[in-house]
Amino acid sequence: MINLEKEGEVFVLTMDDGENRWNTTFTRAFAEALDEVEASEGPAALVTTSSSEKFFSNGLDLEWRMSEGEHRGGDREVFGPEFMTLMGRIITFPVPTIAAINGHAFGAGLMCALSHDIRLMREDRGFACANEVEIGMVIPNPELALFRHKLPMNTFFQTVQLARRWTGPDAVEGGIAEAALPLDKLLDRAVARGAELARLGANRKVYSRMKEAIYGENAAINNAHGPAHMLKNMEHFH
Repeated sequence: MINLEKEGEVFVLTMDDGENRWNTTFTRAFAEALDEVEASEGPAALVTTSSSEKFFSNGLDLEWRMSEGEHRGGDREVFGPEFMTLMGRIITFPVPTIAAINGHAFGAGLMCALSHDIRLMREDRGFACANEVEIGMVIPNPELALFRHKLPMNTFFQTVQLARRWTGPDAVEGGIAEAALPLDKLLDRAVARGAELARLGANRKVYSRMKEAIYGENAAINNAHGPAHMLKNMEHFH
């Protein structure tokens, strides 16, 4: 379901469950892989990709959510909090993170990709799309906040309100992805990018604290006070 390997200083997490739809079992397997990365020491980076050439992650496991009784997807009641907590964990993960989007990234799959520091996309096929409004779902405020932090305003609106389907080249132009590449070069570029940034993961405490300052509680960029006040009263802002 989730495979984790290491290439030099770069951990490669491969989602290996077909369309990689999110349910409780999948969420917990992903979290366990992150536990292993986080327990490591020294320079490190994380690349997340998929074994499928068609799907990076096709979103929420709707069949599981609508089913009754026992299911391989696990406990339905705990999914929401566990999944959202996992996304928050990826956002503030203490090493550089790169999503190598090698196929469709829809809904929760796009959330996962946006939670990474950097995104690279396949150039010839596959869409990045927040399709909730298209399928009759309201995007929760925490997810909207994630999108707003990660995307330029016009891209944000087209993504969450108009359910735009972004190709790789479009995603680069819209500020979603750093680059779009042929499939046979995508993972190699992601690993190379991870190797470039792994040194930043050597000090996990600092790297994580910077992310918390950007995306966490009382984030600096969301503070009610302007930067001039903060600079003049530095003792109150740590």
